[in-house]
Amino acid sequence: MKLSHFFIDRPIFASVLSIIIVVGGLVAMVNLPIAQFPDITP
Repeated sequence: MKLSHFFIDRPIFASVLSIIIVVGGLVAMVNLPIAQFPDITP
């Protein structure tokens, strides 16, 4: 079974997995110290 068919056949699992990834990214973004932000030059 290909990976795409796995997620097409299980849309709830795919939705939950994407929500977990987004929440994990938000938690990481909030906990990232200011010193770790990249330098942005205008």
